[in-house]
Amino acid sequence: MAVVSQSHRAPPPAPTSLDVGVPLRKLSFPALGTMCEVQYAAPGGDPQAAAFERAATGWVNAFEAKYSRFRPDSLISRINSAAGREWIEVDAEMEGLLKLCDTLHFMTQGVLDPTMLPLIRLWNYKTETPRIPTADEIASARALVGWKKVLRSPGKIKLPEVGMALDFGGFGKEYAVDITAQIATDHGIRAALVDFGHDLRAVGVPPGRPAWHIGLEDPQKPGTPAGSIAVSGKGVASSGDYLRRFVVNGKRFGHILDPRTGSPVANGCVQATVIAGSCLQAGVLSTTAFVLGVPKGVEFIQACQGAEGLLLTERTRAQTRGFFNYVVS
Repeated sequence: MAVVSQSHRAPPPAPTSLDVGVPLRKLSFPALGTMCEVQYAAPGGDPQAAAFERAATGWVNAFEAKYSRFRPDSLISRINSAAGREWIEVDAEMEGLLKLCDTLHFMTQGVLDPTMLPLIRLWNYKTETPRIPTADEIASARALVGWKKVLRSPGKIKLPEVGMALDFGGFGKEYAVDITAQIATDHGIRAALVDFGHDLRAVGVPPGRPAWHIGLEDPQKPGTPAGSIAVSGKGVASSGDYLRRFVVNGKRFGHILDPRTGSPVANGCVQATVIAGSCLQAGVLSTTAFVLGVPKGVEFIQACQGAEGLLLTERTRAQTRGFFNYVVS
C-alpha cells in the first residue's frame, strides 16, 4: 500500500473465463453488521462448494467474534475495558493487525485512526433524537483520540487513558473481504465476487463473461445505479454520507468523521469510489479521499500505484486519469 507516483501502463492480460456451463453459486450470510454475499463458480461441484462455504463463514464469524467492538467478550472489548488500567495480552494475529494499523495511520496521514471510537460514540446518528455535540464535548473526545498514544510491547497492548478505545471499523470489513477472496482461491475457485456491504473483491471472471460488472449507486437516488464498472482481480469500495446521516436545522451531518476537526466531514463530497489492487486498499483510499475532498482526494488516490477513483460532490464530478477505463455505462 505504498504511495508512489502513478504512470499509465498497459492493462494486464484478461483472465481466462470458466466454461459457460459452470453455474454461479451464491453464498449469503449476516456478519460484520451487514449482509455478506459471495457469488462464485465451483467447477469441482458440490464438495468443493461445501468446503469453501464452511471455511469462509467459519473464518468470518471467528474474525467478528474476536474483533467486533459490539461483542462484550471480544478481544477489542477487553482491550477497551482495560483502558487506563492494565495491559492486555495479544496473539500473533492481533500483532499483525496492529502493525497494519501503523501502516494505515501513516499512509493516510492520520485520517484513518483506530482510536476514534470516542468521537464515533459522541456523534451517534442512530439515536431517535440525534444532537450536535458541544465544542467542549468534541474537545474532550478528541483528547482521547491518537493512535500514537497506544502503548505496545511484544505480545501485549495498553490504552493509557481511561475512555480511550479501539475500533477496527475503518478497515475490518475490507480486510475480511480480501481474506474471504483468498480462501476462495485456496479452495481452487477461480471465479468469485466477494461483496460485504458493497465492499468488494473480484477474483477471476464469471463464467462466459470477460469481467464482473458492478453497479455504482447514485447518491441522489440511493438504491438506483448511476452506471457500472467492469473489473477483474481488483477491489472496489465506496464511501459516502448520503445513507448514514442525520439532519438538524436543515444541515446534514454524516457518519464519516474527520479526526482533524472531531466533526463530520463537511467539504461537499457525497461519495468516493476507488478501484485498487485489494478491497482493503480501495476502502482506505476511498475513506481518506472522502475526508480530503476535491481536489486533494483525487490527488491522493492518483498517487497510489494502480488505484483509480471517482469523487462526487453536491455539484461536481472529479476522477483520476484512468478511472474511465473501467466504466462500461
